[in-house]
Amino acid sequence: MLIWVDCTAAAHPLVLSPLIEGLVERGHQVRVTARAYGQTEGILERLAIPYSLFGAHAGAGGVGKAVALASRSASLARWAGRVRPAVGLAHGSVDLAVVGAIRRIPTVQMQDYEFAGSQRKIAWRLARTVIVPDSIPLDRLAAAGAVESKLLRYPGLKEDYYLAGFEPDRAVLADLGLGAHRIGPDRSADDRVLIVVRPPPESSAYHADNPLYGGLIERLAAEPRAVAVVIARTDRQRSEIVERADPRLIAPAEAIDAQSLIAYADLVISAGGTMNREAVALGIPVYTIFSGRMGAVDEQLIADGKLLTVTDPGAIRFEKRPSGPAAHPGRDAASLIDAVLAAAR
Repeated sequence: MLIWVDCTAAAHPLVLSPLIEGLVERGHQVRVTARAYGQTEGILERLAIPYSLFGAHAGAGGVGKAVALASRSASLARWAGRVRPAVGLAHGSVDLAVVGAIRRIPTVQMQDYEFAGSQRKIAWRLARTVIVPDSIPLDRLAAAGAVESKLLRYPGLKEDYYLAGFEPDRAVLADLGLGAHRIGPDRSADDRVLIVVRPPPESSAYHADNPLYGGLIERLAAEPRAVAVVIARTDRQRSEIVERADPRLIAPAEAIDAQSLIAYADLVISAGGTMNREAVALGIPVYTIFSGRMGAVDEQLIADGKLLTVTDPGAIRFEKRPSGPAAHPGRDAASLIDAVLAAAR
């Protein structure tokens, strides 16, 4: 069976990698398409996942998004007509949803955030199966287009599945030049506080103005023990860090092994979602500075004390962790793979 997987943002190759691997292990053929956006291509290449590139992100404007959707979907529809996939799989790709409807390809959509606007509703309403965490209430899912009859609700976090068996790779520290700051694999041997920062998703529909991020960067620049790796989403975000010429603020130009970096970090501060939950899964202290409407997954993590909220960057405590790099036992993705194959039937 030929399965089509569409990746439209940097988190998607990671999220979908255990399903891709499991489908191939079961003897199926997988064809991956991608959109040029952020580090999506770099992460696919780092994971050694072959892909075909279609289109690019159109930025924050509604008109631009509509034009980009129409153009990319048309290209993908022609491609899908040639390769004839039996089922399509994505993590919120509205392009895959539209092409699936045009070509009568059943689609499966994963997602763990229920408030992403009209594109989410399109993808969920057109999907045959929607795979979501069981912490999202049914009424919120139904309002977004995912009625109960099409749901597969899984326990835990999506990060639990792709971090199964994860062991951090110390090479990420050398790749980022952290040795110049006396930061090495034995974190007990240095006095630095290593912080991973993820800026806001400025071009996403669910983004709201986020003054906390700018204040956070100023706070980091003033903290002598802090070394921060800012994993930018856009060229503009990276340029803003580079132009400061502060050696303790590092903005990688290429996709990095962010999960290993998080495992060695003392603290994660993110205005998004995936890195927050990766930190939770790996047992790393994490603050959210997300400015949009909080989804049920993060609401539960906050209630459980696993995800910290902050309204003033000055209140964040920069402290070293007492333990070494974290590992993660993970969860088996077999039930998610079963759902994809069932949708094809």
